Amino acid sequence: MSEQRNHRTDHGDHGDVSAAWEALVATARRTVTDGLVVGTSGNVSVRVGDLVLVTPSGVPYDRLTPDDVTGVDPDGRQVLGTLVPTSELPLHLAVYETTDATAVVHTHAVHATAVSTLVEELPLVHYMAAALGGPVRVAPYATYGSAELARNALRALDGRTGCLLRNHGTLTHGTGLDQAYDRTAQLEWMCRLWLTASSVPHLTPTLLTPDQLTEATQKLRDYGQRS
Repeated sequence: MSEQRNHRTDHGDHGDVSAAWEALVATARRTVTDGLVVGTSGNVSVRVGDLVLVTPSGVPYDRLTPDDVTGVDPDGRQVLGTLVPTSELPLHLAVYETTDATAVVHTHAVHATAVSTLVEELPLVHYMAAALGGPVRVAPYATYGSAELARNALRALDGRTGCLLRNHGTLTHGTGLDQAYDRTAQLEWMCRLWLTASSVPHLTPTLLTPDQLTEATQKLRDYGQRS
């Protein structure tokens, strides 16, 4: 335990780590405020160099302080803090090992979780699927926190920046916390949209064709302000 505390002192004064932890806590609290998680469900992480900061297990986000910074190395060995890291740590580390992501957001968003129980892939009901790399797949169910869940998620994420976890929730990643969070919010919105449209009796939602999605993908590359 003392070794972890010493390690924490070495890293905790670093401005980048402190700022990243502050941003992580703000993002975690936002998932609650926006109704994407209930209580301590879901988790958030951010990578700073070889350090991965993660939300701790079972601690309400509104109670987290700068002194609660929790971090692991790429192998999952805790090097910062004394709080136990999230139980979904294998899921987060798997994403960092196989992608260039610097942030991961996992939630139990209700509409997305509902969709995960119904289909193998979120139907192409909106062109914003392009922002996640294409049709959003559903990873087969596995026990939370398990290596099997991490493997299933990685397969569903192949070529994508977000997926659904069957009977569980969402997983998105990005080059920063804002991007990872925005992708989570977008995924939940698309799931809510499909559930709403498909619930109308005697009518079936129209879906985009692969060509239409490709066109949207190309156009989204130039979306936003140019620096």
